[in-house]
Amino acid sequence: MHMRRFKVIVFIGLLNCFAVTGNAQLVRKYSNEFLSIGVSARSMAMGYTQVASVEDATAAYWNPAGLCGIDGNLQIGLMHSEYFGGIAKYDFGSVAIPLNQNSYSDGPRSYIGLSLIRFAVDDIPNTLHLIEADGSINYDNITSFSAADYGFLGSYARELIKNSTENRILRVGGNVKIIHRRVGSFARSWGFGLDAGAQYFQKNWKFGATFQDITSTFNTWKFSFSDEDKQILSLTGNDIPTTSTELTLPKLRLGAAYKFEFKTNFTILPEIGFDITTDGKRNVLIRSKPFSIDTHAGVEVGYKGKLFLRAGINNIQKSTDDSGTPITTIQPNIGIGLKLKSLQIDYALTNVGNVSEVLYSHVFSVRIDLPKKDND
Repeated sequence: MHMRRFKVIVFIGLLNCFAVTGNAQLVRKYSNEFLSIGVSARSMAMGYTQVASVEDATAAYWNPAGLCGIDGNLQIGLMHSEYFGGIAKYDFGSVAIPLNQNSYSDGPRSYIGLSLIRFAVDDIPNTLHLIEADGSINYDNITSFSAADYGFLGSYARELIKNSTENRILRVGGNVKIIHRRVGSFARSWGFGLDAGAQYFQKNWKFGATFQDITSTFNTWKFSFSDEDKQILSLTGNDIPTTSTELTLPKLRLGAAYKFEFKTNFTILPEIGFDITTDGKRNVLIRSKPFSIDTHAGVEVGYKGKLFLRAGINNIQKSTDDSGTPITTIQPNIGIGLKLKSLQIDYALTNVGNVSEVLYSHVFSVRIDLPKKDND
């Protein structure tokens, strides 16, 4: 019953979105926000901090420059998670390969990657025709539809500097992304955007920066309603949307990490990240116009590069408790990882929303490496 009620709320919310998008062009706060959820159980367990330290196929999402850290002929990354009691499903898949793996023994290399992100709520009740013309309620008129968001990323990365003597590395990368969003047969949109990223390593220090939507990402929406649907929308106080363009303003992600290495085969990798948004004042730790800064941090403890324990915090917000008293909420995350030769399995337990709501989500991801071929 609660799941059905939630989906009805989703439907009503979608109608309200249609009403808002009935303008020629809009700069929307939280536009294309499904691309901000994050990917990989490792990153989510560490408080969504990966811009500086990511070095696998998920780098296409966090920082495309990190693709240069792949040590093999091919790497595949997969992730699945569910939110709100399994109502919303979130999936990610990526594949990355080097272009010139055997061309340099200790020099610059180039990498490419392809990634797909999908976030969807399925079986949403369509209640537009619930009430008959005579005012009676006919539940047989309820149909269902899906609301799904897709992101397609094509990535390129290259090492500009790799100096083993000084233990110094500089990498750069970029994404071309295509966005497709659809809400049943009612609305569809296509969008296009660009990302750019860089990583700099100096001994045990790691620094990273990702400039997302550097030219502002656009989504062009088209709507399809029957004459009867339009009449119902009008009678219920909803505006009938028309073709429109939605803009997503640039976001700058910064990160820094330091890797502690011990003779006991243990490593500790703390990382901190800052997300600087340009779409107005948000409910984050540092709020202002036009910039807001969301801060998050995490740590990974490793043993022999095979077993990992992780924890992190993010989503620091101001809210009120039941009595109306202002409070600060923090989203905690924990997780583990296990590497078995060419297979790595990661798990994260993350909290969505207010800590007091205890609404947790389980995130699973795997990474598969195709090792290098030995050269004679």
